Amino acid sequence: MKLLVITLLMLVAGICLQGQAVPPRWKTLPVVPALAPAADSGWIMVKGARLFYAVYNPHGGEPVLLLHGGFGNTAVWGFEVPLLATKHTVILMDSRGHGRSTMGSEPLSYAGLAEDALTLLDSLHIPKVSIVGWSDGGITGLVLAIYHPQRVNKLFTYGSNFNKSGEKHDPPDTALGAKFMKASRESYEKMSATPDGFAQLRKSLVAMYANEPNLDTNAIKKIKAPTVIGCGEYEQFYTREHFQLLRAMIPGARLVVIPAVSHGGPWQDPQSFHAAVAELLDHTQ
Repeated sequence: MKLLVITLLMLVAGICLQGQAVPPRWKTLPVVPALAPAADSGWIMVKGARLFYAVYNPHGGEPVLLLHGGFGNTAVWGFEVPLLATKHTVILMDSRGHGRSTMGSEPLSYAGLAEDALTLLDSLHIPKVSIVGWSDGGITGLVLAIYHPQRVNKLFTYGSNFNKSGEKHDPPDTALGAKFMKASRESYEKMSATPDGFAQLRKSLVAMYANEPNLDTNAIKKIKAPTVIGCGEYEQFYTREHFQLLRAMIPGARLVVIPAVSHGGPWQDPQSFHAAVAELLDHTQ
């Protein structure tokens, strides 16, 4: 009886503590571990931009290209790279204008980001790659799978929309958003060759988001790569129906909803995120 009482008291105390101090997982912004030094890294020039890349486990298995989202950089993959690199060659790049990469004179577009990725693969002599893309990175992956199918083995997108129809208009979580933008700005200022250029990056992204993505739905239906459309149970930017529609358009595609996470799922539950990625890469023919 005493043990039961103690257990109940501990449970109540835990619930109270959670209510006071511990936000739900989907409202957190975990600290991402720093990446270990890459086996190979460097820069390529594409249309006036100097783009940074890094390669982990270059003699590993099937190559995988990780593409980050808006305001991010290669560092966002601190949870995923150590897990993925045990079986795969892992390629990272800082998208145009992000991280160590410069913006160049080209306005941001998903077609341009896809061209940047292709140029990197060509420079590394990699004819075909699987793609794991988060948010903007997943949209870039869709563009590659549509228009360069011979270069894409498998495709995993997370929190990636294909047009503007699925946008939510719920009141934003301003506290979490402010925390994300502060961390993004600090990371940018630490990495970028133009540390005072974060406002310009934001302006460039806002301009792209005003009209993109706007992918051809008939073209999406022709994607042949085995595909997983991933999202969080508490995705805050796009509706679940939008991801379901995208999954339905791609022959054989699957929808994976990671429980108790939001758009930040690769950080909020890295083990579940990796399990979903590995299921596609290692167990799908």
